[in-house]
Amino acid sequence: MDGVLLVKAAIMGIVEGLTEFLPISSTGHLILAGHLLGLSGERDKVFEIAIQTGAILAVILVYWQKIRETVVQLPSERSAQRFALNVLVAFIPAVVLGLALGKAIKSHLFTPGVVATTFILGGFVILWAEGRRHPKVRVQEVEDMRWTDALKLGLVQCLALIPGTSRSGATIIGGMLLGLSRKAATDFSFYLAIPTLIGAGVYSLYKERAALSADDVPMFLVGLLFSFVSAWLCVRWLLRYISSHSFTPFAWYRLAFGAIVLLTSWTGWIQWAGT
Repeated sequence: MDGVLLVKAAIMGIVEGLTEFLPISSTGHLILAGHLLGLSGERDKVFEIAIQTGAILAVILVYWQKIRETVVQLPSERSAQRFALNVLVAFIPAVVLGLALGKAIKSHLFTPGVVATTFILGGFVILWAEGRRHPKVRVQEVEDMRWTDALKLGLVQCLALIPGTSRSGATIIGGMLLGLSRKAATDFSFYLAIPTLIGAGVYSLYKERAALSADDVPMFLVGLLFSFVSAWLCVRWLLRYISSHSFTPFAWYRLAFGAIVLLTSWTGWIQWAGT
Protein backbone atom coordinates (compact mmCIF):
# COMPACT_ATOMS: atom_id res chain seq x y z
CA MET A 1 0.00 0.00 0.00
CA ASP A 2 1.30 3.44 -0.95
CA GLY A 3 2.53 5.28 2.17
CA VAL A 4 1.44 8.64 0.75
CA LEU A 5 -2.08 7.28 0.32
CA LEU A 6 -2.13 6.16 3.96
CA VAL A 7 -1.10 9.66 5.07
CA LYS A 8 -3.92 11.11 2.97
CA ALA A 9 -6.31 8.60 4.55
CA ALA A 10 -5.17 9.70 8.01
CA ILE A 11 -5.74 13.36 7.12
CA MET A 12 -9.22 12.57 5.83
CA GLY A 13 -9.95 10.61 9.02
CA ILE A 14 -8.92 13.55 11.18
CA VAL A 15 -11.05 15.93 9.10
CA GLU A 16 -14.04 13.59 9.46
CA GLY A 17 -13.64 13.14 13.20
CA LEU A 18 -13.19 16.83 13.96
CA THR A 19 -16.09 18.02 11.81
CA GLU A 20 -18.75 15.28 12.04
CA PHE A 21 -20.39 16.57 15.22
CA LEU A 22 -19.71 20.28 14.89
CA PRO A 23 -22.22 22.42 12.95
CA ILE A 24 -19.75 22.93 10.10
CA SER A 25 -20.46 19.92 7.83
CA SER A 26 -18.13 16.95 7.75
CA THR A 27 -19.27 16.01 4.24
CA GLY A 28 -18.44 19.48 2.98
CA HIS A 29 -14.99 19.39 4.53
CA LEU A 30 -14.32 15.90 3.18
CA ILE A 31 -15.30 16.94 -0.35
CA LEU A 32 -12.96 19.94 -0.19
CA ALA A 33 -10.13 17.99 1.44
CA GLY A 34 -10.59 15.19 -1.08
CA HIS A 35 -10.23 17.61 -3.99
CA LEU A 36 -7.07 19.12 -2.47
CA LEU A 37 -5.55 15.67 -1.83
CA GLY A 38 -6.57 14.23 -5.18
CA LEU A 39 -9.10 11.84 -3.66
CA SER A 40 -12.24 12.42 -5.68
CA GLY A 41 -12.91 9.11 -7.47
CA GLU A 42 -15.78 6.71 -6.87
CA ARG A 43 -13.75 4.67 -4.38
CA ASP A 44 -12.86 7.83 -2.50
CA LYS A 45 -16.52 8.85 -2.19
CA VAL A 46 -17.24 5.47 -0.59
CA PHE A 47 -14.23 5.98 1.69
CA GLU A 48 -15.57 9.35 2.84
CA ILE A 49 -18.87 7.78 3.87
CA ALA A 50 -17.34 4.63 5.38
CA ILE A 51 -14.97 6.45 7.76
CA GLN A 52 -17.98 8.08 9.40
CA THR A 53 -18.29 4.75 11.22
CA GLY A 54 -15.12 5.58 13.15
CA ALA A 55 -16.69 8.81 14.39
CA ILE A 56 -19.86 6.94 15.36
CA LEU A 57 -17.86 4.44 17.41
CA ALA A 58 -16.50 7.40 19.34
CA VAL A 59 -20.05 8.60 20.10
CA ILE A 60 -21.04 5.11 21.22
CA LEU A 61 -18.06 5.10 23.60
CA VAL A 62 -18.92 8.52 25.07
CA TYR A 63 -22.61 7.62 25.49
CA TRP A 64 -22.05 3.97 26.32
CA GLN A 65 -23.73 4.05 29.73
CA LYS A 66 -26.96 5.54 28.34
CA ILE A 67 -26.97 3.17 25.38
CA ARG A 68 -26.36 0.12 27.57
CA GLU A 69 -29.09 1.13 30.03
CA THR A 70 -31.57 1.64 27.19
CA VAL A 71 -30.86 -1.79 25.70
CA VAL A 72 -31.15 -3.50 29.10
CA GLN A 73 -34.37 -1.67 30.02
CA LEU A 74 -35.99 -1.88 26.58
CA PRO A 75 -38.14 -4.98 27.29
CA SER A 76 -39.72 -3.54 30.46
CA GLU A 77 -39.16 0.21 30.90
CA ARG A 78 -41.57 2.60 29.19
CA SER A 79 -39.01 5.44 29.14
CA ALA A 80 -36.44 3.29 27.32
CA GLN A 81 -39.06 2.18 24.80
CA ARG A 82 -40.11 5.79 24.16
CA PHE A 83 -36.49 6.87 23.68
CA ALA A 84 -35.76 4.04 21.23
CA LEU A 85 -38.98 4.78 19.33
CA ASN A 86 -38.05 8.46 19.04
CA VAL A 87 -34.66 7.61 17.54
CA LEU A 88 -36.33 5.24 15.08
CA VAL A 89 -38.98 7.78 14.10
CA ALA A 90 -36.33 10.45 13.51
CA PHE A 91 -34.20 8.02 11.50
CA ILE A 92 -36.88 7.00 8.97
CA PRO A 93 -37.14 10.26 6.92
CA ALA A 94 -33.42 10.22 6.10
CA VAL A 95 -33.68 6.60 4.97
CA VAL A 96 -36.61 7.30 2.66
CA LEU A 97 -35.21 10.47 1.10
CA GLY A 98 -31.66 9.13 1.05
CA LEU A 99 -32.69 6.08 -0.96
CA ALA A 100 -34.87 8.15 -3.27
CA LEU A 101 -32.49 11.04 -3.92
CA GLY A 102 -29.05 9.81 -2.89
CA LYS A 103 -27.78 8.97 -6.37
CA ALA A 104 -28.89 12.28 -7.87
CA ILE A 105 -27.42 14.24 -4.97
CA LYS A 106 -24.03 12.53 -5.29
CA SER A 107 -24.00 13.09 -9.03
CA HIS A 108 -24.89 16.78 -9.02
CA LEU A 109 -24.30 18.32 -5.59
CA PHE A 110 -21.04 16.80 -4.33
CA THR A 111 -18.99 19.73 -5.64
CA PRO A 112 -16.92 22.46 -3.93
CA GLY A 113 -19.17 25.15 -5.42
CA VAL A 114 -22.30 23.71 -3.80
CA VAL A 115 -20.43 23.14 -0.54
CA ALA A 116 -19.15 26.73 -0.40
CA THR A 117 -22.64 28.10 -1.04
CA THR A 118 -24.32 25.95 1.61
CA PHE A 119 -21.51 26.78 4.05
CA ILE A 120 -22.36 30.45 3.73
CA LEU A 121 -26.13 29.97 3.83
CA GLY A 122 -25.80 27.72 6.89
CA GLY A 123 -23.68 30.34 8.62
CA PHE A 124 -26.39 32.95 8.18
CA VAL A 125 -29.02 30.51 9.47
CA ILE A 126 -27.00 29.86 12.66
CA LEU A 127 -26.49 33.62 13.22
CA TRP A 128 -30.24 34.18 12.78
CA ALA A 129 -31.15 31.28 15.07
CA GLU A 130 -28.74 32.32 17.82
CA GLY A 131 -29.70 35.99 17.53
CA ARG A 132 -33.46 35.62 17.68
CA ARG A 133 -35.51 35.16 20.82
CA HIS A 134 -35.71 31.43 21.36
CA PRO A 135 -39.03 29.78 22.16
CA LYS A 136 -39.57 28.64 25.71
CA VAL A 137 -37.61 25.48 26.43
CA ARG A 138 -40.13 22.70 27.01
CA VAL A 139 -37.80 19.69 26.57
CA GLN A 140 -34.89 19.72 28.99
CA GLU A 141 -33.71 16.13 28.43
CA VAL A 142 -34.04 13.70 25.51
CA GLU A 143 -36.24 11.46 27.67
CA ASP A 144 -38.88 14.22 27.68
CA MET A 145 -39.24 14.30 23.88
CA ARG A 146 -42.47 13.33 22.18
CA TRP A 147 -42.57 11.28 18.99
CA THR A 148 -43.72 14.37 17.11
CA ASP A 149 -40.56 16.19 18.24
CA ALA A 150 -38.51 13.29 16.92
CA LEU A 151 -40.32 13.29 13.58
CA LYS A 152 -39.72 17.01 13.12
CA LEU A 153 -36.03 16.58 13.87
CA GLY A 154 -35.88 13.67 11.45
CA LEU A 155 -37.30 15.87 8.71
CA VAL A 156 -34.84 18.63 9.58
CA GLN A 157 -31.98 16.13 9.39
CA CYS A 158 -32.89 15.50 5.74
CA LEU A 159 -31.58 18.97 4.90
CA ALA A 160 -28.12 17.53 5.50
CA LEU A 161 -28.47 15.41 2.36
CA ILE A 162 -27.28 18.59 0.66
CA PRO A 163 -23.49 18.59 1.20
CA GLY A 164 -22.21 21.50 3.27
CA THR A 165 -25.42 21.84 5.29
CA SER A 166 -24.21 19.88 8.37
CA ARG A 167 -26.29 17.09 9.84
CA SER A 168 -25.41 18.02 13.41
CA GLY A 169 -25.95 21.72 12.74
CA ALA A 170 -29.39 21.11 11.24
CA THR A 171 -30.57 18.84 14.06
CA ILE A 172 -29.09 20.86 16.92
CA ILE A 173 -30.23 24.29 15.71
CA GLY A 174 -33.51 22.81 14.52
CA GLY A 175 -34.06 21.18 17.88
CA MET A 176 -33.46 24.43 19.73
CA LEU A 177 -35.95 26.24 17.48
CA LEU A 178 -38.48 23.48 18.23
CA GLY A 179 -38.19 24.03 21.99
CA LEU A 180 -35.44 21.61 23.02
CA SER A 181 -32.72 22.75 25.38
CA ARG A 182 -29.26 23.13 23.88
CA LYS A 183 -28.15 19.99 25.73
CA ALA A 184 -31.19 17.91 24.72
CA ALA A 185 -30.84 18.95 21.07
CA THR A 186 -27.13 18.11 21.07
CA ASP A 187 -27.59 14.77 22.83
CA PHE A 188 -30.39 13.68 20.50
CA SER A 189 -28.37 14.75 17.47
CA PHE A 190 -25.58 12.43 18.63
CA TYR A 191 -27.94 9.53 19.32
CA LEU A 192 -29.61 9.99 15.94
CA ALA A 193 -26.22 9.98 14.25
CA ILE A 194 -25.60 6.37 15.31
CA PRO A 195 -28.18 4.61 13.08
CA THR A 196 -28.02 7.31 10.39
CA LEU A 197 -24.30 7.22 9.73
CA ILE A 198 -23.80 3.51 10.31
CA GLY A 199 -26.65 2.82 7.91
CA ALA A 200 -25.18 5.18 5.30
CA GLY A 201 -21.75 3.60 5.63
CA VAL A 202 -22.95 0.00 5.36
CA TYR A 203 -25.26 0.79 2.43
CA SER A 204 -22.53 2.64 0.56
CA LEU A 205 -20.01 -0.17 1.07
CA TYR A 206 -22.51 -2.76 -0.11
CA LYS A 207 -23.68 -0.79 -3.12
CA GLU A 208 -20.18 0.10 -4.32
CA ARG A 209 -18.50 -3.17 -3.34
CA ALA A 210 -17.51 -3.86 -6.94
CA ALA A 211 -15.32 -0.74 -6.97
CA LEU A 212 -13.37 -1.89 -3.90
CA SER A 213 -10.65 -4.49 -3.45
CA ALA A 214 -8.60 -6.05 -0.67
CA ASP A 215 -5.86 -3.51 -1.41
CA ASP A 216 -8.17 -0.76 -0.10
CA VAL A 217 -8.44 -2.29 3.39
CA PRO A 218 -5.37 -0.53 4.90
CA MET A 219 -6.58 2.83 3.61
CA PHE A 220 -10.04 2.33 5.14
CA LEU A 221 -8.64 1.08 8.47
CA VAL A 222 -6.33 4.09 8.79
CA GLY A 223 -9.18 6.46 8.03
CA LEU A 224 -11.44 4.74 10.56
CA LEU A 225 -8.79 4.84 13.28
CA PHE A 226 -7.99 8.52 12.91
CA SER A 227 -11.69 9.36 12.57
CA PHE A 228 -12.42 7.53 15.83
CA VAL A 229 -9.68 9.22 17.87
CA SER A 230 -10.32 12.76 16.61
CA ALA A 231 -14.11 12.38 16.99
CA TRP A 232 -13.77 11.11 20.56
CA LEU A 233 -11.71 14.17 21.49
CA CYS A 234 -14.10 16.50 19.65
CA VAL A 235 -17.31 15.13 21.20
CA ARG A 236 -15.94 15.35 24.72
CA TRP A 237 -14.88 18.94 24.08
CA LEU A 238 -18.20 19.92 22.49
CA LEU A 239 -20.27 18.61 25.41
CA ARG A 240 -18.30 20.90 27.72
CA TYR A 241 -18.44 23.81 25.29
CA ILE A 242 -22.23 23.91 24.87
CA SER A 243 -22.78 24.26 28.61
CA SER A 244 -21.74 27.91 28.45
CA HIS A 245 -21.34 28.93 24.80
CA SER A 246 -23.47 29.51 21.71
CA PHE A 247 -22.81 28.24 18.18
CA THR A 248 -22.14 31.74 16.82
CA PRO A 249 -18.36 31.17 16.35
CA PHE A 250 -19.14 28.22 14.09
CA ALA A 251 -21.40 30.47 12.00
CA TRP A 252 -18.57 32.95 11.42
CA TYR A 253 -16.26 30.05 10.59
CA ARG A 254 -18.72 28.80 7.98
CA LEU A 255 -19.02 32.25 6.40
CA ALA A 256 -15.26 32.74 6.26
CA PHE A 257 -14.51 29.24 5.00
CA GLY A 258 -17.17 29.37 2.30
CA ALA A 259 -15.95 32.77 1.16
CA ILE A 260 -12.37 31.49 0.94
CA VAL A 261 -13.43 28.57 -1.27
CA LEU A 262 -15.33 30.88 -3.61
CA LEU A 263 -12.48 33.42 -3.66
CA THR A 264 -9.78 30.87 -4.41
CA SER A 265 -11.95 29.41 -7.15
CA TRP A 266 -12.67 32.79 -8.71
CA THR A 267 -9.01 33.87 -8.66
CA GLY A 268 -7.75 30.49 -9.80
CA TRP A 269 -5.46 30.11 -6.78
CA ILE A 270 -6.89 26.63 -6.24
CA GLN A 271 -8.35 24.56 -9.04
CA TRP A 272 -11.55 23.33 -7.42
CA ALA A 273 -13.17 20.82 -9.72
CA GLY A 274 -16.87 21.48 -10.10
CA THR A 275 -16.96 25.08 -8.84
